[in-house]
Amino acid sequence: MITLPESTVAPTVLDQLKALSHEIRFELVRYLAGGERCVCDLEALLNLPQSKVSYHLAILRDAELVWAEQRGKNTYYALRQDQLFGLGGALLNDIFVQSSSLTHQDKSIC
Repeated sequence: MITLPESTVAPTVLDQLKALSHEIRFELVRYLAGGERCVCDLEALLNLPQSKVSYHLAILRDAELVWAEQRGKNTYYALRQDQLFGLGGALLNDIFVQSSSLTHQDKSIC
């Protein structure tokens, strides 16, 4: 069973969008959408060194978009689908917040 470390503050929608906005991280998510993968597999798919792949995976992990599990010498990553599916709804909730009703303003130009 995989246990996720408890963080003091959950990432915001904006944090998660920022994590996804980088080309390499977006590609990592696309590869992980096909299932769990080892870092060495991701290195080969992206043609990048292990240090760069691990750096970007750490950002995705901090944004709670992927989880990691150590198995022997290898680390395997998979998507946290609940977070990705919830991101769309959370984004819409943040955009369409309950706003104060518009009222006539005396100095309005319209």
